[in-house]
Amino acid sequence: MILTGPEIAREREMGRLILEPFHQDGVQPNSFDLTLGPTLAVYTSEVLDTREENPHTILTIPDGGIVLQPDRIYLGSSIEVLGSRHHVPIIRSRSGAARLGLFLHVTADLIDIGSIGQVTFQLHAVQPVRVYAGDRLAQVTFWRVQGDIVLYDGKYQGSRGPQPSKIHHDMAQAVR
Repeated sequence: MILTGPEIAREREMGRLILEPFHQDGVQPNSFDLTLGPTLAVYTSEVLDTREENPHTILTIPDGGIVLQPDRIYLGSSIEVLGSRHHVPIIRSRSGAARLGLFLHVTADLIDIGSIGQVTFQLHAVQPVRVYAGDRLAQVTFWRVQGDIVLYDGKYQGSRGPQPSKIHHDMAQAVR
């Protein structure tokens, strides 16, 4: 069951979910708007590897914005720190960003229960699009869970800023 916007605000006040900084104008009928942080991570290799750490560079978004090019993945992050030990957050693009052909979470929209941090956005533009730090590009919904809760304790816990893929750690653990 999805929480309504007012219920998101109430659950935050009761300490059952984290959403900081919180601004009332970010509350929507059944979601909360998330804003793009000031930096992007961009991979520097043309070929990415699931079993290796992939080199990347960090770009600061200038005041005049930055143009995202097609055929690249840009990693941004929410300004907001969010998460919950009681609800499952799901991240989606806001419809206005989607209507510009901007994907915010290419496929990884589910945030595990117990994960707390800034969310990494996987930004992909179908045509060149300019974005600015502070743009409200994404939204988070919170869902009630059913069954025993096992809290997330993984490699992205406590994330700050855009996080490049750490999938190569999975293979390293499997080889042990």
